[in-house]
Amino acid sequence: QLQQVQNLERFDYVIWRDLLEDLNRLNPKIGLGLEIAEHVQPKHLGIIAYLALSCENLGEALARYHDFHRLIYDGSPLVVEFNPPYASIRWEAPEPYPTQLTDEIAIALMVQFLKLFMSGEDINLHEVHFVNTAPKNITVYEQYFRCKVRFDQPKTQLLLPVTEAFKPLRTGDHTLQQLLLQQAQALLDKLPNSTQLDQRLQHAILTGLQKNQYQIDFIAEKLGLSVRQLQRHLQQQNTTFQERVQQVRFMLATEYLKDPHLSLQEIALLLCYSEQSAFQRAFKIWTNQTPQQWRNNNITYNS
Repeated sequence: QLQQVQNLERFDYVIWRDLLEDLNRLNPKIGLGLEIAEHVQPKHLGIIAYLALSCENLGEALARYHDFHRLIYDGSPLVVEFNPPYASIRWEAPEPYPTQLTDEIAIALMVQFLKLFMSGEDINLHEVHFVNTAPKNITVYEQYFRCKVRFDQPKTQLLLPVTEAFKPLRTGDHTLQQLLLQQAQALLDKLPNSTQLDQRLQHAILTGLQKNQYQIDFIAEKLGLSVRQLQRHLQQQNTTFQERVQQVRFMLATEYLKDPHLSLQEIALLLCYSEQSAFQRAFKIWTNQTPQQWRNNNITYNS
């Protein structure tokens, strides 16, 4: 069964659940799901690692996760509820016959996701709840999550203080962000008569695309200009706002395509295209190649 799915980008929840149960039969142990979750690296999270670049706090990060969750798994939508002093993170409806193993992996991966956004900083959880019956030894879970863990609860969920959700994210020194900014600067350097305003515009489009706030009115406001003033400046540069957006999109696309853990659909969404086909058409115009052809010609895959 593993051979059937190992090369798939995604597969059905029921197959995942059954594979885990087979593994549990072969190697029964308390907290097996926590061990499995430890093997997931940021690179395996694909699009999530890129979302970390654009979020200002955990609350915003969770909202973005909700927007993209269908790309990561086909399961129930994520629910984040704020009932001060705590925030609850859970899934809208339980999957078909969830098990302790599937639930503990889901919760452990969510904690890893939160740590990724906090640049590895510890998350102060309040409690973790599981619907399943308590195992003989719950110490394994309390040591892992560093908080009270309760079993036989009405729902499986993660509870954290609301204050944690509004902690600012420390992504300023993120390597990829620096790389993207360098690429944006390189693009600028090719422009004739590049000004400080061009530099600020380039940066605003770059960060705007990462937040899906790249329309001209958003960007003009960020620059402290009216839309007419920005258009006049671009006219003097013999370009248009749309052309500048497409330049930045192309630069981002080539960086994202170098990451084999990002699917073309994920890249299209990261570039704010509503459909993968729209991204593919644009890329063909830019390079006379499809995104997949460009990827095959320009990168070496390393697992």
